[in-house]
Amino acid sequence: MRYGSSLIEQHYHVAGTGPVCVAHSGGPGIGWDYLRMPLLERHLTMVYIEPVGTGASGRLPDPRAYNLATYTHFLHAVIEHLALPEVALLGHSHGGFVAQRYALDHPARVASLILYDTSPVTGEEFWSVAVANMERFARRHAAGHPEVATYVAGLTARLDLLSDEGATAVLRTIAPTYFFDYWGREKEFAPARGTLRMYAAPSAGEGPPFDVREELPDIAARTLILVGEVDFICGRRWARMIHEAVPGAELVVLDETGHLGHVEQPDEFAAAVVAFLRSPS
Repeated sequence: MRYGSSLIEQHYHVAGTGPVCVAHSGGPGIGWDYLRMPLLERHLTMVYIEPVGTGASGRLPDPRAYNLATYTHFLHAVIEHLALPEVALLGHSHGGFVAQRYALDHPARVASLILYDTSPVTGEEFWSVAVANMERFARRHAAGHPEVATYVAGLTARLDLLSDEGATAVLRTIAPTYFFDYWGREKEFAPARGTLRMYAAPSAGEGPPFDVREELPDIAARTLILVGEVDFICGRRWARMIHEAVPGAELVVLDETGHLGHVEQPDEFAAAVVAFLRSPS
């Protein structure tokens, strides 16, 4: 598709059968693979965006252009390409930022909005809470897993200064923080950890701070907010902000779950999404 004076490839992946749900992964810069949701694919045609700057999708000429406006632009191109009057839209983490912005900018194209472990705002307070939560996690687990002492440095690292392999190594290193009980279920979760891939360039994106708190009452789509009980980065505090501001929004807290509910509690996660999408509007 055209982006400024450049032609950029935007890939997406389709799986499942049923009504269409477009899913945008997190990051920025995390590959789409971790977001695969086989249980939802039994009920929905899942369209997984492979964000620009990741995987087989194209690269922007200027890494500073990896910002919310860019991701929203490419998401709109895919939805236009699908040639459907409206879709269900699911955004995870940073993908939830994109989904909120898209629902505000293109209200007629979004029938249902699923905001999954995300926030309506970032900035200094958001990151200070995340760092404090990670520090507490490290203190709890330091005796059994000394490597957690490096986790805060990983969270705050300048990934854009690394290679894709280096950025991926950082993400996989700190991945246990994203789970409720990674080491207690390591055999189960290790494959998911291994699918995580980070691409460095999108971390160089520049743009205004993300903050849609004042605009949330304007979201017209039916909205479901899903949050893990102990999500360290996009936890209940931020989910409640969205829930309280979006008219008629529903909130589901997934017990004993961190930032990856579709991996940790797949049955509960899928049931909540399917029930929401099937409920009368």
